[in-house]
Amino acid sequence: MSTISSNRTTPATADKPSKLGGAATWADERLGIGAMAKKNIRKVFPDHWSFMLGEIALWSFVTLLLTGVFLSLWFKPSMAETTYNGTYSPLRGVSMSEAFASTLNISFDVRAGLLMRQMHHWAAMLFIAAMLVHMMRVFLTGAFRKPRELNWLIGGVLILLGIVEGFAGYSLPDDLLSGTGLRIADGLVKATPVVGSYMSFFMFGGEFPGDAIISRLYIAHVLLVPGLLLALIGAHMLLLVYHKHTQWPGPGRTEQNVVGFPMLPVYMAKAGGFFFIVFGVVALMGALMTINPVWKYGPYTPNQVTAGSQPDWYMGIAEGLLRIMPGWETHLWGITISWNIFLPGQIAPIALLAAVLAYPFIEQWVTGDRREHHLLQRPRNAPTRTAFLAAMITVYGLLWAAGGNDIIATQFHLNMEDISRFMRVAVFILPVIVFMIAKRWCISLQRHDNDMLLHGYESGVIMRDPEGGYSEKHLPLSIERQYTLTARERDEIHSAPNGTDANGVPAPTARADTVRAKLSHAWFADNVQKPTTAELEDAHHHADHEAAHQAPLLDHPADGHQFDGMHDVEGDDLTHKH
Repeated sequence: MSTISSNRTTPATADKPSKLGGAATWADERLGIGAMAKKNIRKVFPDHWSFMLGEIALWSFVTLLLTGVFLSLWFKPSMAETTYNGTYSPLRGVSMSEAFASTLNISFDVRAGLLMRQMHHWAAMLFIAAMLVHMMRVFLTGAFRKPRELNWLIGGVLILLGIVEGFAGYSLPDDLLSGTGLRIADGLVKATPVVGSYMSFFMFGGEFPGDAIISRLYIAHVLLVPGLLLALIGAHMLLLVYHKHTQWPGPGRTEQNVVGFPMLPVYMAKAGGFFFIVFGVVALMGALMTINPVWKYGPYTPNQVTAGSQPDWYMGIAEGLLRIMPGWETHLWGITISWNIFLPGQIAPIALLAAVLAYPFIEQWVTGDRREHHLLQRPRNAPTRTAFLAAMITVYGLLWAAGGNDIIATQFHLNMEDISRFMRVAVFILPVIVFMIAKRWCISLQRHDNDMLLHGYESGVIMRDPEGGYSEKHLPLSIERQYTLTARERDEIHSAPNGTDANGVPAPTARADTVRAKLSHAWFADNVQKPTTAELEDAHHHADHEAAHQAPLLDHPADGHQFDGMHDVEGDDLTHKH
């Protein structure tokens, strides 16, 4: 056996240096790519199905970009009038805008055009839906807490931009249905006190519908809003890498580490495969499920309205607000303020967005929790927050249904006015009921977790003692499960400090401290706190004593694990005693 040693102080080099390697070295010396890659290429990402919701949104956006580039090659964003002479015979010879004519051309005369149109529309639906569900997951698990408040703000703005982008794209074909949507948008703008009519005239390039709105929406749809979306998505991803990914509590997982897979090769391979899954599903939907058949609606004319007009689902809440709002108006100095349009169309959406964006800071102020959090919360361990989201989902569902009050009336033979009256009341009452039910449900689940920690889980084995009494055997949770259930912090209820100083001078923050104390009490007072160390030790001591007492009754191979569905019982003999 021979050994080779070297005391050279410089690394060995190839006889013939690689041109590709030389180019990489040249770039690294000027851009620092190597150092950046060394730091981030082994970045660890945790693995859980709920984290895929954000990826669905990301890959849906990529699908939108790919299909959008294809469609932009044939679409004509012009409201100039033309006569259609294409393949679709029912509309041949009909006067329409070039935008609508080019949409028909893409649908019937461009190879794969209809597939791309429908893929683009379905991807838009999926993009907004995935962002909303992803944001709900972040909300439920407390992933918006410090240091991720900025990413929460970015996420809220992304959803707003996604809705604006969807509405702009939905309006581009200039068909009768999208034109009805633009007519509603025109009414919302005109409802602005004093300057509404001027804003509408400027936006449409004249009196509605004007001759410039399609070209302006096209620029916003393909350039302005996508550019903002790309920038914010990039910032969102950079902050995700910088802050490190949140993870669910479990053995080995702390606030200081991340347990998962490295970016390369595992995570990148999985993410790449997931893109093709999302793209494939969208392609199947585009091929098999018709959406937005504009040829059935015909070109837009201001004196017509499509019967049963309904916007895309993400606009349902705005539609519902408009339909159930009473017809309130105020006349001041010759100016009419249409509250029935101004409030639901402008004030309510802005107030809702502001509340969503401000929520992390509101919760931080109420709870006084300004620590960094990298472990997620189980929704049951934040009952007030979980119940609040359940109430908001109820509001959303009711307004969504209210936006289709005419469809509900015709399909179920009901009075449309009665439906609107019911919705006006239900939108205030049902969310409160749902909030109370959801909060009590979460608290009962917390109590169940504590019972399992202290007394074990139900095994399904029923025992009879010598006195004739029956009892069910409980078995202790695994160490891993106990760790997961106890990996949460105890809630701290804040009390209002003395409102005056030693000299009796009122404190400047006394009123705010009182409000905060009341909110903190309402937030946490009913929560079930996890058992203390002493309570756990007492419970384990009692369990050991009970097991010793029950030992004579358990002279049977069925020790309880055979019935709990948590253990492998292959080979166990349950037919005779030891």
